[in-house]
Amino acid sequence: MRTLRILTATLVAACLVALPTAPAAAHNGKLKLTVAGDGAGGVTVQATHADGHRLDQPVRLVLTAEGEGDRKAGPLQLEPAAEGQGFYSSGPVLSPGRWRVTVTAPAPYKTSAMATVQARPAQSPPAPRPVAVQAGPDERDRSGVGWWTYAAGGLVAGALLAAVPLLLVRRRRPAGPGEPTA
Repeated sequence: MRTLRILTATLVAACLVALPTAPAAAHNGKLKLTVAGDGAGGVTVQATHADGHRLDQPVRLVLTAEGEGDRKAGPLQLEPAAEGQGFYSSGPVLSPGRWRVTVTAPAPYKTSAMATVQARPAQSPPAPRPVAVQAGPDERDRSGVGWWTYAAGGLVAGALLAAVPLLLVRRRRPAGPGEPTA
C-alpha cells in the first residue's frame, strides 16, 4: 500500500514538472510574422509562434524589399530590437516611397510574410523655442536662502561649538572652598 502511494506521488510530480513544457512542444515550428513600417525608412517585425506564444530564442529573419522604379533593398538580416522577445527592427534601410517588403525565416520555421510599407523621410526634432530674457532690475526670488541665512547659521554653530568645551571644563573642575559639591 505504501509503495502504491509513493508511485502515485512520483507520477503526479512528473506530470506537474512536464506540464509547463507542453505548450512549448506544441509550436510545431510555425511562426506568425507581422511586418510594418516604423514611420520613417525602416521596417519592424513582430514574430510569435503560430499558437500565440512568444519566442524564447532569437530567430534569424531576412528582409528583402522591392520599391517603385525597380528599387531593391536586401537581403538584410534583421536584428532583435530592444522592445522585447520577438521584436525585430531593420533601421533606416528604405528610401522614401512605397515598398513591398518580404520577411522570411529559415528552416526549421520556413515562414514568410509580406507587407506594403510607405517609407517617409525621417523627421528632425522641432527647433527649441526661444526663451524670453527680461532686462531690468535684479528680480530674483527673495523667498529662498540668502547670504544672511548662511551667516546666521555659522554664528549659531560657532556658539554651540564654543559652549561645549566650557560645559565640559566646568563639570571636570573640582569644587573649591565655599562651593557646593554636586
